[in-house]
Amino acid sequence: MVAFLLLIVGGLNWLLVGVVDWGVANVTDPISPVLTQAIYVLVGLSAIYELLTHKQSCKACTASGGGSGMGGM
Repeated sequence: MVAFLLLIVGGLNWLLVGVVDWGVANVTDPISPVLTQAIYVLVGLSAIYELLTHKQSCKACTASGGGSGMGGM
């Protein structure tokens, strides 16, 4: 669950960076550049964790017999 939430934070961060050039670094860099780096590392590790464990926990992948789980995409 934590990995999923961090992926949401990462995705929203990139959305904000792309749309209005504002993101997590704008909030955390003035407080601590180390905190900013830690957030980015945790988001990246969460992505790797989800990539490696997704198939085991995805109901769509197991229900479709091991397919893409993306609704026929």
